[in-house]
Order: sequence, then C-alpha cells, then structure tokens
Amino acid sequence: MNDMTRKFPKITEEGLDDLRQRIGVKIEKTVEPWCYEATRDNIRHYAHGIGDDNPLWCDPEYAKTTKYGDVIALPSFLFSTSRIISGYVGGLPGVHAMWSGANWTWHKVIPRNTEFRTEAYLKDLVEHDTRFAGKAVQQIYHVDFYDAKTGDMLAEADSWCFRTDRDAARENGTKYTEAKAKGRRVYTEEELREYYKYYEQEEIRGAQTRYWDDVTEGDALPTMVKGPMTATGFIAYAQGWGGLYIRANKLAWQLQQKHPSAGIKNRFGIPDCPERVHWEEEFALEVGAPGAYDYGPERTSWLTHQVTNWMGDDGFLRQAKCQVRRHNPEGDIILIHGSVVRKYEEDGRYLLEIQQRAEQQDGEMSAIGSAIVELPKR
Repeated sequence: MNDMTRKFPKITEEGLDDLRQRIGVKIEKTVEPWCYEATRDNIRHYAHGIGDDNPLWCDPEYAKTTKYGDVIALPSFLFSTSRIISGYVGGLPGVHAMWSGANWTWHKVIPRNTEFRTEAYLKDLVEHDTRFAGKAVQQIYHVDFYDAKTGDMLAEADSWCFRTDRDAARENGTKYTEAKAKGRRVYTEEELREYYKYYEQEEIRGAQTRYWDDVTEGDALPTMVKGPMTATGFIAYAQGWGGLYIRANKLAWQLQQKHPSAGIKNRFGIPDCPERVHWEEEFALEVGAPGAYDYGPERTSWLTHQVTNWMGDDGFLRQAKCQVRRHNPEGDIILIHGSVVRKYEEDGRYLLEIQQRAEQQDGEMSAIGSAIVELPKR
C-alpha cells in the first residue's frame, strides 16, 4: 500500500556547500551513456521515440540520395550520448530533480557510425523560490560533445534541473490544484479526429530545398502536435533515449547498492527507480506532479523536430533553446507553434531565428523555445 506520509530527504546547506565545491570541476566518472555510437538503429530508435519518421534519419536508401550519402543523426539524438545533459545530477541524494531546459549549439552534422566522447562539469547553482515546491535549486551543467576519432567538437550544451523538496511539492500543490480538481481529460472521437488532422497534414520538407531567400520575417511554421500523452509514449521515448535510472534485476540492485536514494520503495515494498514518475501515476502524485508525465529532453526534442521538418535536408540547425514550464501528464495534447522572427547574415552564413511556444489543449504554456537555422542561399 502506498504511504502518502513518506518523508523524503531535504535540501540542506551542507548539501549545497558540497555541490558548490564541484562547480567548474571536470566530471571524471559518471554512469555510461545509453549510446556510444550513432548507429543506424540507435538513430532510428531515438527518432521514433519522439514520433519523427524523417527518412534522412530513418531510411538509408533515401539518405543515399542526399548530399550526406547516408543517414545522419537528428540533432536531439545527442541527448542519448550523455546522461548528464539528460538530467543525471550529482549531490543532494534523494532530493527530487526535475529536468527543466537546455541551450544547444551544434557545430557539425553527425554522420552515421560517429563515436562520441563527452566532457562535462557543473556550471552553476542558482537558488529560487517556486510556486511548485517553495525553495528550489537550479543545477546547471555544461557538456561538450566530440567525435571520438577525429577530436572535432560536434556540439555543446547547457542543461539544468530544478532540485525540489518532494514533500513541499506534494503539500503545497499550488501549481496543479486546479488541474487536479478538474480531473483527467477524456476526449470524444470527434475531438481526437480534429487533433489527428495535424498528423495527417504533417510535412517533412526533405529534398525540397528551402532557400533563405524565400523566407520572410513573420512566416509561421506549421503547427506540430504531440499526443495525446500516454505512459506508452513516455516509455517509447525512453527506449530511444535510455533513461537515467532504468535498470533490471541485478543491474538495478547494483545501482541501488551504490546509490540507495535511487531505490524508492513501491507499493509492494520493492525499491524502484525515481524515474517511474513518468509511468506510475501514484508515485507521480506523491512527489507533487499532476500524474505520470513526459520527459524534459523529450519535449525539447519535439521542438527541434518541428524545426528540422520545416528546414529540409539542406538546412542546418545551429542553436536551439528550450525552457520547460509545466508537466505534461497523461491525457494532455501539445500544440507547438513557431514563427520566423529574424532573418540575417553572419560570418558568411544565412541565418533565421525562430521563436516557438508549446501549449497544451487548454492553452496553458508547456514550453518556450527558439532556434537558429542556417539555410542555403540561391
């Protein structure tokens, strides 16, 4: 039986002092990544995990016809090559971590079979007072991604988690009180058909080159839909991304022996990973969330999916930023809107800045983002 009075570890000054000592120090040892290489299957599994069937990532025969000559990795695939960029945080054992955003810069295309090496360090700690859980700490990491064979830098990124007291989040509950009171959304067939039209109309620009010359400030990107959210969908993402603490049998036991706070007992008295907030509703409610909900890196990847669909095979995504603003629990549908807000030249490159806003079905903001895209000029 679930114990709703269970008490979790708190954020302490001693714990914060320990973390502050780590700022700027290269992380030498951490859990191994889900993917060391950008294999055909790894790329496809990640793409399918976000609902992206772009043949440039998924179909080698199609990719042979492009300038790359083979499949390449979608930009967000790099989440699978570093647990740290994906939210594997150090310090404050047992204190809840909510992945909340990332700023990415890509330097090179990632060809099939690229092998990766990453370097990471804790960049900063920022204290906040939040509606969701009172005192919270924003824990920011920086990760550099390299081609392990050539040494070339492929990308760099900052990502951050908010460390929050689970008890305060559950007891305060202010952010989701109204949502919980309304109950879970149930859709009619007619409503679902209206949302599914977005899937029917989703366009992958692909080989039809989009030229910088033909884009005008104010142009809108096609709205992209994700959902309705299901635990199955969250697990599909974890299949491609790897998760942080998902382990089976002996490997789960070994992780829990090394990190006891990674084994929180379930209703059967069995230690299980904190990551189950993404598929186990009762545990999600216990930590103050409105229900089982999506992953932060997953949502960031949805925003870049909208951009890569729009820019086509000859475009290059140079930068992307995303801030996660709320949980997307089971039942939510997300609509991603985007528009071109700036067109400019810089260092011989022809660039566009795109602003994005993701909203759930009732118009509540789910995430905000932006992107810088390089396009060819006629």
